[in-house]
Amino acid sequence: MAFLEKNIAPKSALEADGPDEQYLALSGDWTVSTIADAERELTGLTLDKKRLTCIDVSKIEHLDTSGAWLIHRTRGRLEFEGRKVGLTGVSPVRKTLFEEIENHHPPSWKPDRDGFSVAGFLEATGRQMVDVYQDALAMLHILGSLGLVLSTVLLQPKRLRSISIAVQFDRSCIGAVPIVALMSFLIGAIISQQGGFYLRQFGADIFVVDLAGILVLREIGVILTAIMVAGRSGSAFTAELGAMRMQEEVDALHVIGLSVTEVLVLPRILALMIALPILTFISDVSALFGSGIVTWAYLDIPPAAFLTQLQAAITINTLVVGLVKAPFMALIVGLIACVEGLKVEGSSESLGRHTTMSVVKAIFLVIVVDGFFAMFFAAIGV
Repeated sequence: MAFLEKNIAPKSALEADGPDEQYLALSGDWTVSTIADAERELTGLTLDKKRLTCIDVSKIEHLDTSGAWLIHRTRGRLEFEGRKVGLTGVSPVRKTLFEEIENHHPPSWKPDRDGFSVAGFLEATGRQMVDVYQDALAMLHILGSLGLVLSTVLLQPKRLRSISIAVQFDRSCIGAVPIVALMSFLIGAIISQQGGFYLRQFGADIFVVDLAGILVLREIGVILTAIMVAGRSGSAFTAELGAMRMQEEVDALHVIGLSVTEVLVLPRILALMIALPILTFISDVSALFGSGIVTWAYLDIPPAAFLTQLQAAITINTLVVGLVKAPFMALIVGLIACVEGLKVEGSSESLGRHTTMSVVKAIFLVIVVDGFFAMFFAAIGV
């Protein structure tokens, strides 16, 4: 039996039970304050990797996460180099500590790959497709849960949280009116200025009114509003739910028997589906007002002529086509925001990442859905 002892808190000893067996006995304090000395002593030991079978921790007086991690890392290194090594003398409390360290093992470091790799490209593509599939499943899960809650609310109207819906409507609609109106006014003015600049060359100035009216009412108004709502309200929903996840408030709702969908998701999505058509109408009016101002100042088309040409260019269907899209886009923005918020883990980095992903995914799907609507309305001749 060979010992190695120094005048330090952690102490180690090598003991042999037989010709082919040897165990490492540890003692003293293995804490963050003594971990440097412990690591130096372990490094100085001459270990027979082929004979070492067990690490005894029963004589350790004080052990924290730092010491347990050093023991776990030493054990793993020995196993990697030659022989299966076990732990003995582990109390139930320390066993839990070692199990947690094993479950939260840091990922292995991988060097950055230089240049293009077909295997790397296929791997990244596969991972992205898996992520898309999981996101689709999560959205379908929330959508199904939302339908179930709605059916329950229809049978029991008292369960509808009208105050929560009113609060969310105030935040997502009333609070968004100034920025939506301002942005739409500027977009309408830019469309008329650019359209008038090119149409004037052909003597077709008056058709700027047709261009602005149809483009704003059918496409630009609803898309612009949905994008601003995704960036403003969608990110807020994700941040709110993510913060609740970090503070375990969502888990608390589960514990007391309340439905997360009914309490948190339904009021936000209903408020957004009511708010977006209203904001779209405000956006349309603001954009047409900006267009009228520019055509009057830049193209010398007076307001009376602008309104007359606008009435000839558009119909009620032109307005309805844009407004019909709004609830569906609101549903998409709300679902993505809630799904990403409920996926947040216990770190601020996760909160920021999922908030960014919520906005990006919502804007992408809003544009995709608008394309499908455009093809649908073209197919039915509207």
